[in-house]
Amino acid sequence: MKYRLLAAFIVLLCAGATLFGQDLTGTWQGTLTPPGARGGAGLRIVFKITGAAGKFTGQGFSIDQGGQAIPVSAISVEGRNVKWKIDPIGASFEGTFAADGNSITGTLTQGMPTPLNLARATPQTAWAIPEPPPQPKPMDPAADPGIEVATVKPSDPQARGRLYTMRGTQFMAINVRLIDAITFAYDLHERQVSGGPAWMSNDKFEIAIKPDTPGQPNIQQMKKLMQKALVDRFQFKFHIEKRELSVYAMTMPANTKHKLNPSAVGGNLPNLIFPRPGLLPAQNATMADFAGVLQGAVMDRPVLNQTNIEGRFDFTLDWTPDQFQFASFGPLPQLPDTGKPNIFQAFQEQLGLKLESTKGQADVMVIDKAEKPSDN
Repeated sequence: MKYRLLAAFIVLLCAGATLFGQDLTGTWQGTLTPPGARGGAGLRIVFKITGAAGKFTGQGFSIDQGGQAIPVSAISVEGRNVKWKIDPIGASFEGTFAADGNSITGTLTQGMPTPLNLARATPQTAWAIPEPPPQPKPMDPAADPGIEVATVKPSDPQARGRLYTMRGTQFMAINVRLIDAITFAYDLHERQVSGGPAWMSNDKFEIAIKPDTPGQPNIQQMKKLMQKALVDRFQFKFHIEKRELSVYAMTMPANTKHKLNPSAVGGNLPNLIFPRPGLLPAQNATMADFAGVLQGAVMDRPVLNQTNIEGRFDFTLDWTPDQFQFASFGPLPQLPDTGKPNIFQAFQEQLGLKLESTKGQADVMVIDKAEKPSDN
């Protein structure tokens, strides 16, 4: 949710340029007015940029929405023109510097263009930046949380996409089919699920689970909560069989070094949201998290993590999807030819990893019982 709004939290990273003999350090601020905003109400955006000699870093804030930040993947300056991409929200910015270098007339585009003009702030004109919200206290990793309340209701028919997230103390699964909830809860691909009623691949639900244990659950605890909700609300029963399946394996090539950046975000949950098909700006993710989101959202068969890489990382995977990817989201819109590599090339070029097709023994869940949930 924190990445959904047009102006949400912007961070400028690894940018480098000088303009008219001036560097780009300082505080920049402007007001973004999203289309349809009531009464022309805008969102105040602040950028703090530091650096020298063509190497700049910075942070940006949507100060009317909080104090969190989001990285910008690239920035360039050519003459008076400046451009950058904001991959985590699928946005881009283009602007033109004034002759004195103290203002930028620009446009932020996320689906549709919106004017965003920036001015270099002085100590007297700079807007106050709010303190970022505190990190939620993690749940005891040894805890096996139960369910205090679990509600299930049909999704809005107009809803698009699919999301697993925390809202306050509730774990939310938004616009999911039963097959999606099953594959999420048990780390499976749809090809590893056999049997079950036809509606489980068609009907969509919003599932809200409030744990009976304090703290923010980690991803494995979220999966455990979903398993319990499936039994409680869908009367779910199954058994497991071993079968040989076609799979994808994520590996680390011998005598090479990966290109993943250790995460500085902290916390116990990853951020793995697709701003558009073929773009994954990952934050705070383990390789198991990464394999899970590829298996659950992208690939047409199970994905096995065989990298033996430990830790949490930030990275961006940017590729051109083929017709077999993102199938569970329905037909993809016509995508422009961006010249991006396919996912296998992107793995090697952008991450220093390898994704390959192979065969392997895998668990297959055979569904014995599943019923539509009763009214809450």
